[in-house]
Amino acid sequence: MLRFGLFGTGHWATETHGAALDAHPRVELAGVWGRDPVKAAVLADRYGVPAYDDADALIDAVDAVSVALPPDVQADIALRAAIAGRHLLLDKPLALTVADADLVVSAAGRSGVASVVFFTARFQPAVDAFLTATAAAGGWYAAHVLRSASAFRPESPYRDSLWRRQHGGLWDLGPHALSVLLPVLGRVTRVAAVDGPHGLVNLVLTHEDGGSSTVSLTLDAPPEVVRHETVFYGENGIRSVPLGEGGPLPAFAVAIDQLVTQIDSGTRDHRCDVRFGREVVAVLAAAETARATARTVDV
Repeated sequence: MLRFGLFGTGHWATETHGAALDAHPRVELAGVWGRDPVKAAVLADRYGVPAYDDADALIDAVDAVSVALPPDVQADIALRAAIAGRHLLLDKPLALTVADADLVVSAAGRSGVASVVFFTARFQPAVDAFLTATAAAGGWYAAHVLRSASAFRPESPYRDSLWRRQHGGLWDLGPHALSVLLPVLGRVTRVAAVDGPHGLVNLVLTHEDGGSSTVSLTLDAPPEVVRHETVFYGENGIRSVPLGEGGPLPAFAVAIDQLVTQIDSGTRDHRCDVRFGREVVAVLAAAETARATARTVDV
């Protein structure tokens, strides 16, 4: 059994990370740490495991960490865990700065630990099969992504998420968009960005092979216009990415499976490892600069 420490106490930690870890046949959930000790104790009691008041003590007690914390906090925990030789199951975005992402990548490389960054769609079988087939077909020169959410309404479990309110759709939804664009159109080399109403951020991305994509993101849309869609355009026509089925919980179970497989096999080349997570952060950081300076920014 692979012993996991869970870092985080919010809705995502409780209903996705914790639930999937607790149910997985190859995993033992060994403890919980959170910034709020009271919430950590409640979550730990739910799963019948100890609550830790010291993050490093939990890192020392496990083989791997599962982190569901704001990106800046996650980067610090991931760095400490990688230095300690613990495998990494992280959330998107990996960090809020390229410098912090680089530290995690470097530490993971030095320690030789396995890593997976959880981009939900990449672990949903229908989406993964679509991206593999679409990338293999080739000839794609454009794409459009719309991710419109209503995260701050009273009924939303993320209504009190301070980091989402501060960093908006670019950093919360942008990683999801990039996770499906990059496998098909390749790396992003240049970014332009402008803001719109309702927290909207519009991106124009230039990809390494000359293709381009547009991305529209907001967490503060009216409920009537909540929508997720990704469409590729190319020599073979138009293809829309299917919606993933089953929600995040079975997808996270797949992510656990794939991390365990890496650990068992000794491979360290997962398509959504911390190096890919760093690539996504670099695009988001360039987009942030583009927004602030009203110019196109190289990645």
